[in-house]
Amino acid sequence: MTTPRGFRDRADDGLLTLVGEVPELVRNLVVAEVDSAKSWVARTAKDVGIGAGWFVAALFVLFWSVPALGAFVIIGLASWWPAWLSALVVFVVMIVIVAILALLGLMKFRKISRAKNPGQSIAEDVRAVKEATDEF
Repeated sequence: MTTPRGFRDRADDGLLTLVGEVPELVRNLVVAEVDSAKSWVARTAKDVGIGAGWFVAALFVLFWSVPALGAFVIIGLASWWPAWLSALVVFVVMIVIVAILALLGLMKFRKISRAKNPGQSIAEDVRAVKEATDEF
């Protein structure tokens, strides 16, 4: 007898028959989970790729808008100062901003290098377990 979804009714099967089918059922479950994980990874990778493409496009537009903003500021300052002084002031301000951002990035990388690596923690745990087992 089969159920509406096509599965066999196992109500009349013996205990040994059911226990004997457990390895096959577990294997089928593992294969189904692996296939599900593969499809999820593929779908997620596609979405990540599309999202990354949109970010690259946004960064491209931002990259070309920064010089336009610089020109706007230089032209605005040129109404009070000579054009060469306006350009020099904008250049110096941008160099100061770059230096500040670089220092912030450097501080973050130093913080990361001081942080404890999870791999080192695992290695220490394994070494401690080996030392404990060597004592016995």
